Amino acid sequence: MAREVDLEAFAAALAASSVVVDVREPGEYLAGHVPGAQLMPLSVLAGRIGELPAGRPVYVVCASGNRSLTAADRTSRAGIDAYSVAGGTSGWARTGRPLVTGHHATAA
Repeated sequence: MAREVDLEAFAAALAASSVVVDVREPGEYLAGHVPGAQLMPLSVLAGRIGELPAGRPVYVVCASGNRSLTAADRTSRAGIDAYSVAGGTSGWARTGRPLVTGHHATAA
């Protein structure tokens, strides 16, 4: 079973330059994503797990926390220290935290 972190713990991890993977679809990502999140849709995650760093925590985010639980579970089974972000991007935005739009992982 995947481990889950709340938005406060995720915010602290993000501030510490943790790896963040957004498993939503490209259109969702382009409309607004957590700063620094790299797009890796759930539909292609299995083929891209090798791109994730071993030995470092990876935070997985989606819209609300459902897809990220599935993705974090799959990623953990592959040996990655993965955490699902409870509340997802929607929760992140609802708490007034910034989103980035477009293809870039970080604000220009």
